Amino acid sequence: MIQSKAATVELYIQALPKERKEAIEKLRKVIRKNLPKGFEEEMCYGMIGYCVPHSKYPKGYHCKPEQALPFINIASQKNFIALYHMGIYANPKLYEWFVKAYAVKVKGKLDMGKSCIRFKKPDQIPFDVIGELATKMTPDEWINTYEKSFLKKK
Repeated sequence: MIQSKAATVELYIQALPKERKEAIEKLRKVIRKNLPKGFEEEMCYGMIGYCVPHSKYPKGYHCKPEQALPFINIASQKNFIALYHMGIYANPKLYEWFVKAYAVKVKGKLDMGKSCIRFKKPDQIPFDVIGELATKMTPDEWINTYEKSFLKKK
């Protein structure tokens, strides 16, 4: 995974090649427009991230408590544009919805890992589906899902 050293989202975007810049800017715009209130945009893990801030969830991310709780990240990787959505990984119903919605909009096979959706052709990114996906979980819902899915029970 390629991680940028850019300190700000704007510097990250400025460093992208033109064909990637347009797609990343459009992804950023659709996510920001549709994401429920309470998530914050920041650079995290060398990518553009949308996180639950420490002011809302002081525990942070269990792997790195100094980091805000990650939810969605977007990145320009070597051979594709990636959208990482932790909610898809942790919520099977959301995953099922996304797979079906994607199939309606995009011809061809979905290229996806646990939370990573890979777009090798920027012109085939279903921005409307990504926008709808961004609406489907509030910060409180994500915190509850995260705690149930990723934190070990004592």
